[in-house]
Amino acid sequence: MRRRDFIAGIVVSTAVTRPARAQRPIEPRRVGVLPNYTEDGQDIQNWLAIFRDTLGTLGWIEGQNIKFDYRWPGANAALIEQAAKELVALHPDLILTPGSPSTAFVLKQTSSIPVVFVNIVDPVGQGFVASLSRPGRNATGFVNLEPSMAAKWIGLLKEIVTTLTRVAIPFNLVSAPYADFFLNVFRSSIPKFGVEVIPGSVADMAELENFVAAQAREPNTAIIPMPSGFSTGHTGELAAITARYRLPALYSVRSFAAAGGLMTYGPDYSDNYRQAATFADRILKGEKPSEIPIQFPTKFNLVINLKTAKSLGLTVPLSLQASADEVIE
Repeated sequence: MRRRDFIAGIVVSTAVTRPARAQRPIEPRRVGVLPNYTEDGQDIQNWLAIFRDTLGTLGWIEGQNIKFDYRWPGANAALIEQAAKELVALHPDLILTPGSPSTAFVLKQTSSIPVVFVNIVDPVGQGFVASLSRPGRNATGFVNLEPSMAAKWIGLLKEIVTTLTRVAIPFNLVSAPYADFFLNVFRSSIPKFGVEVIPGSVADMAELENFVAAQAREPNTAIIPMPSGFSTGHTGELAAITARYRLPALYSVRSFAAAGGLMTYGPDYSDNYRQAATFADRILKGEKPSEIPIQFPTKFNLVINLKTAKSLGLTVPLSLQASADEVIE
């Protein structure tokens, strides 16, 4: 073979093989998702759909350049810890943790994988971040409650239940490890209302019903279930129990009022998940969670169920109805 033909053959061979190398598929970015909910929870499914859809508008298309790995341990500490270990072992590029228990267990397993948490109470006090303005660790995210919420909730209840003297607060310690902080905020907010706070730790729905039944024997009582994965995961059951014992109840998620609860007032959780997707986008593009400040909710919704109020013999002032974002009749 002549030298000129040999060199031409090499050039042709190189030209053929280069495009094949250039077209090698890009490995999708991996995002772990660890809610302390069970998979059948409608609220969490709706919120995660918003998270994924928002990422999609930012260019992260599931099945193309991003992949999600889910675990659904519910409000079970041992299962949450095991799920955290499994997700960290996958070495994802980021982990989304809706709730305090999942955040705590993930941060116990890794100090390097970025974490975006959603619906957290007191992230500094729980040790998730060094400060709100400069998290300083591998986590950042969204707080769903602030101290002023306690007074707002009691004030709303007193507008309808004018004789209110007792507020019972059931909580599940696994899904609400921040219970002491939450209760202290309530106790510091109540002197001007003349209301007694009755906390009740419950391990499951049977204990919760026993707690509610005991409160129903006392007059002028209302229920405010502590916001957590446990209560949100049992919205329909909670509404049914409070209705059965004829107790007015207020919660922070709209679905509670839709299920028959008297009233809900709380942050727009959908907006928190929408913004969480923008945080995830920034981190996947190179920003450090340690430098992204913690965000508080900016949108709040008030929903009143007039049918439930009527069944309890309560009158909702027209002024309160007018200020509501939604009135269920």
